[in-house]
Amino acid sequence: MALQRSWNRVWRALNGSPDPALFDRLVAAYGEPHRHYHTLQHLTECVTLLERHLDLADRPGEVEAALWFHDAIYDVKRHDNEERSATWAMEAALAAGIARESASRIHELVMATRHDALPATRDEQLLVDVDLSILGASTERFDDYERQVRAEYAWVPTPLFRSKRRVVLETLLARVHLYSTDRLRESLEAAARANLQRSIAQLAD
Repeated sequence: MALQRSWNRVWRALNGSPDPALFDRLVAAYGEPHRHYHTLQHLTECVTLLERHLDLADRPGEVEAALWFHDAIYDVKRHDNEERSATWAMEAALAAGIARESASRIHELVMATRHDALPATRDEQLLVDVDLSILGASTERFDDYERQVRAEYAWVPTPLFRSKRRVVLETLLARVHLYSTDRLRESLEAAARANLQRSIAQLAD
């Protein structure tokens, strides 16, 4: 199982001993009924991709730990999900015996997934690229992703959702590069731009 393999790899890399219940708590969090995209499917897709590119990380254990926690707390009606998730990540790392410096870096990595600024470090770049990898997925998976996002915001009236969603996608498309690492840019950038352009056109109809 990809998730269990990843979980074990994280704590071996960090030389930490987490609460035995932590894995189940995180799995339960990603399985909350109000989630449709930010689910175990998303986490598994990200973990599977990261596994192939961990060699790009300066501190792979910290990147993978941050990936586990990056959507651990998710409430579509709040704007501090990443901050709360980052706090949980740092507290869990410290409780597992991880040095505060390392726990602080994990906190900052989770915060980088707010996507409100370009990632600064190599590890942030890799984590953010993996988190945004859905943009470069197959047409079918990307369309499924868009339906999942809409389901998470089912309470938002359709005209407002379409307007706001179009702004989000147009902002992404306006970036010089969607992906910071050369490897993921080469494999995902073209497909991601095509997906975004198609979705924006559909939202404009």
